[in-house]
Amino acid sequence: MLGRTEPDHVTREVFGRRCRFGQSEDAAMPNERSPLVASGGCGLTMATCGDAGDPPPDPASGSPSKEPRKLNTFFGVMVPTVLSMFSIVLFLRTGFVVGHAGLLQGLLMVLVAYFIITLTILSICAISTNGAIQGGGAYYMISRSLGPEFGGSIGLMFFLAKVFACGEYVLGLVEAVLDVFGTDAETSQGVRVLPQGYWFTVLYSSAILLLCLAVCLVGAHIYSRTAFAILLLVTASLLSVFVSSLAVGPLDFVIARPGSGNRTVRYDASYTGFNATTLKNNLAPGYSLDYSTGSVMSFATVFAVMFTSCTGIMAGANMSGDLETPSVSIPKGTVVAVVYTFVVYVLFFVLVSATCDRTLLIEDYGFLQRINIWPPFVTIGIYCGALFAAMCSMIGASRILHALAVDHLFGLPLAPATITTSSGNPWMAVLYTWGLAQCVVFAGQLNAVASLVTVFYLLAYAAVDLACLALEWASAPNFRPTFRFFSWHTCLLGILSCLVMMFVINPVYSSGSVVLLLLLLLFLHYRSPTSSWGYISQALIFHQVRKYLLLLDVRKDHVKFWRPQVLLMVANPRSSCQLILFVNQLKKGGLFVLGHVQLGDLDSLPSDPVQHQYNFWLSLVDKLGVKAFVDLTLSPSVRQGTQHLLRITGLGGMKPNTLILGFYDSCTPEDFFLQDAAFCGPGAEGEYNFGVDLPSLQAHFPPVRHAESPRWLSPEEYVGIVADAVKMNKNVCLGRYFFHLEGEGEGEVRQGEGDGSERAIDVWPLNLLQPGCRDYQDVCSLFLLQMACVLNMSSRWRRARMRIFLNVETESSDQGWAVDEETFRELLKKLRIRASIKIVPWDSVVRHHAEERGPALSDGFLSAVNSMLLEHSSQAAVRFLYLPRPPAPRDLARTYLAQLEAVTARLGPTLLIHGVTPVTYTGL
Repeated sequence: MLGRTEPDHVTREVFGRRCRFGQSEDAAMPNERSPLVASGGCGLTMATCGDAGDPPPDPASGSPSKEPRKLNTFFGVMVPTVLSMFSIVLFLRTGFVVGHAGLLQGLLMVLVAYFIITLTILSICAISTNGAIQGGGAYYMISRSLGPEFGGSIGLMFFLAKVFACGEYVLGLVEAVLDVFGTDAETSQGVRVLPQGYWFTVLYSSAILLLCLAVCLVGAHIYSRTAFAILLLVTASLLSVFVSSLAVGPLDFVIARPGSGNRTVRYDASYTGFNATTLKNNLAPGYSLDYSTGSVMSFATVFAVMFTSCTGIMAGANMSGDLETPSVSIPKGTVVAVVYTFVVYVLFFVLVSATCDRTLLIEDYGFLQRINIWPPFVTIGIYCGALFAAMCSMIGASRILHALAVDHLFGLPLAPATITTSSGNPWMAVLYTWGLAQCVVFAGQLNAVASLVTVFYLLAYAAVDLACLALEWASAPNFRPTFRFFSWHTCLLGILSCLVMMFVINPVYSSGSVVLLLLLLLFLHYRSPTSSWGYISQALIFHQVRKYLLLLDVRKDHVKFWRPQVLLMVANPRSSCQLILFVNQLKKGGLFVLGHVQLGDLDSLPSDPVQHQYNFWLSLVDKLGVKAFVDLTLSPSVRQGTQHLLRITGLGGMKPNTLILGFYDSCTPEDFFLQDAAFCGPGAEGEYNFGVDLPSLQAHFPPVRHAESPRWLSPEEYVGIVADAVKMNKNVCLGRYFFHLEGEGEGEVRQGEGDGSERAIDVWPLNLLQPGCRDYQDVCSLFLLQMACVLNMSSRWRRARMRIFLNVETESSDQGWAVDEETFRELLKKLRIRASIKIVPWDSVVRHHAEERGPALSDGFLSAVNSMLLEHSSQAAVRFLYLPRPPAPRDLARTYLAQLEAVTARLGPTLLIHGVTPVTYTGL
């Protein structure tokens, strides 16, 4: 019953149309035979670092990948995690950490770093054992847990972290190469053939990046399968270091470094072997100048470099799609790998603290080659570890970028990243990654980018903890991870630890990364990407709303906090959109429900025909931009269906108190869908629309009725609906001619001037069908005033002028109308209603009523009332009229409707209102 809901509007169009039969019983319950819902997503699987050799499964098919799960815990989780965590820090920055921070603070850094990643690992294990993880690693986990906005923004941040990490590892590898092959006049060791300097460093880094690019484009799958061999080489290098500490005797070195100007500064350093004095001297911190960057180190800067060794903990979680038993392999493999690397780092720290003096540790970060029984052992370990970590970061970053592009979160800028080879390798995403990593190497030094890498990774880890915390707090029944050694306390502690260390390391980088994250969140929020992943926000909102609904006690309602809570009955939105938009302005932050009755009997149907309609109605709400709920019902009659909705719509203290219907007349409705560009233009491509595109939405709602169309709702039933609502203590409004209302749609120009100041809201608080009544302060009149005031407070009607018309008998001998006018002005003042009062003499109208014989109102009287309204309110944008109580006898229903139709004929948008509940309050 909307828009200018006409008779048919009230019947087939306003409340619903009859069901069609013929469906078989087998087709009735398709969900009973449907398979389990699989986790959706980009459908990518990753080898050790993101194997590009195997084609990804089709994300739209819903079928799992044909690639068998064949990796066990050791090869699938431990190997990639250990290699990623050793990277370059173990061989190139252990001395840096111990030399500047000392053994005690160095071990404290290790404990803090591993405490943070342990908390994150608990969250990773919980999420990864609650369902299969596909390509994208951390991005996949966060986006499928927290939704597209948060997942997309954190995913892009994690992509940037891997890009910077790739550049960092390449710079570390160049540093190691130059330690052996760089020209150095002061040292004769090694083959000194490579010139050194900033631009040469950039050149060598670019060459190594090209090598990584070639491998990622051509042979990433071959490289990933050599991971175990690389781990063996790195392990051999580790063993050689421990053996050398026992086999190599004390050594003295002279280390030359360029000083200020053209001077060369030489440092005397020594390797003492295991020595208690050396250990004692290295216990305390000794922060000094970092020769690679020229800046003085501190706890924060050293910790930033050290933490880059802890950025590989997700390498195993990325492999869940290829593991034989992911629920066992991911927790076990990740925990064992972390414990193993922790023990190695602690032993390394103690080893170098007890065998090398501080000068050697601070002035030569590649000192392990000097003290090894065969220096190439360490060289091979550094090269293998750094090159593997660089390629792993490039491949992993490209997979994250490809997953972001496939999910269409950032639109055209990332569209090329969806391109893959025939084998599924996202070569365009690899090129994106290579180009950004090339920019990173212009930093020139490993330590220069370490802080930024650490901040990005800490932010990503905090997001993983947040995802697990949100899932735990949402109390969703389907969150049942097989890994149970976590709680919301560990998640919250992990988030706080990551955030605190971010700002301890570098407040500027941390603030910048958070601002960037917020900007990405806002961008994705306003871009409004939708997905089928499920939204953790919906689960959290449900969890909180249920609590607050229980606190919303109807027994504590008070009239001063009253607000309209509207049930608007709609038959066919094609002819009712303007009324829907108008009521959206009238609700004043209250409940707004679109109700619809589908005619039918569930006993004679194979399934409920109403359920599949909800998506269409919700899509309509989205298109119109109104803040409304939708409630549909199936009923043998419109009257019974409306009774059902009035009783059951809402929950707790949020239930409708006002029923709004379209007017029952014979007007031929217009099709709003043909007038609004939102329903005529093409839909947004690539946008997930919950299965309802624009053509489907248009096809679902039938064409508007014609003049000869049958009516499924009789006048008696329509008036019965109004009477039922009054009996149920619901206020009733009837809307007529709202298809003439202009300026309610998004972007439309308001009637009159651009700010709406020329629009008028006209209020006639007297019952015009009872001239003898002079009560302007009854419940119905005050309700009418309140509704007009509520409309005047809304955003689109705030500048409209509100006019109140008082009908008076100026020829009366007692002149009581003057007292009534003054009383009414005092009432408006008490109610804080700003409006102009217009005195309308209607003595001639009253005379028509006085000349009548019998209770029926004559056509002359009704015509006189209509003429009076046209004379004074023809230019108003909307009119509020007093709706008399419907007659009890059924045979008077047609007369009642005819009187209302005659009074409101040709008026324009008019709302007939009958209020039954007190809504005004003059106290505080």
